[in-house]
Amino acid sequence: MADQTLIQAALLGVLEGLTEFIPVSSTGHILLAGHFLGFHSTGKAFEVLIQLGAILAVLSVYAAKLWTLVVTAPRDPKAQRFIVAVLLAFLPAVVIGVLAHDFIKTVLFETPMLIAIMLILGGIVLVVVDRMPLRPRYHDVMDFPLGLAFKIGVIQCLAMIPGVSRSGSTIVGALLLGADKRSAAEFSFFLSMPTMTGAFAYDLMKNRDVLAASDVEVIAVGFIAALIAGIFVVRSLLGFVSRHGYGIFGWWRIIVGTAALVALTVVG
Repeated sequence: MADQTLIQAALLGVLEGLTEFIPVSSTGHILLAGHFLGFHSTGKAFEVLIQLGAILAVLSVYAAKLWTLVVTAPRDPKAQRFIVAVLLAFLPAVVIGVLAHDFIKTVLFETPMLIAIMLILGGIVLVVVDRMPLRPRYHDVMDFPLGLAFKIGVIQCLAMIPGVSRSGSTIVGALLLGADKRSAAEFSFFLSMPTMTGAFAYDLMKNRDVLAASDVEVIAVGFIAALIAGIFVVRSLLGFVSRHGYGIFGWWRIIVGTAALVALTVVG
């Protein structure tokens, strides 16, 4: 049974890494997969804590750019504004995440039917937005105004509902607010760093007294798998969406959500 649990953790970790940065809802995929696999984690901590692997995937790919930002920020107003923009976009998630944490973990995370419906609805939105004749005004993530960044951060809070997708909400929000497809995805990458780090730290604090040694082992396996898969996605996503857009991810959401609804109705 222990070996089976570790295999499940590895599979879910790969799923986390592959889906965290594309607009399909990694949490929704993991919760649904865990439901059908019969995977259970203490306090639903696994599903949040393995995101550390995805965080490190972004950090490893963007290490040089992040270092440049840190080094130039004291004398570069543009770098200073960008850092403030990311932190400002992060702020709404802090407030909503802290206030609604228990409800999210004990109610929303435990409702597979809701997750499947959100996958479908989010997929429809993504397909429609991808086909809209939008005229982007912002092509460089460093040029995003502070007001635009804050609005994206507010929209990101929709992803507190599993199945909506953190990257999906931020990308769609950025597109509708005037960003092009590449800069929308890149801002989502940068915003994921404080957002996911904050979620990781807060969830670890909330569950530190109930996690056992066996939980740590399972989480470590999922973390490593998420890191490896996440690096692959982060390295390839910007080029893909620049050429092909986001429509394919919308159709994937609709297919997965529909299949989950059917399975939940038939199997339970």
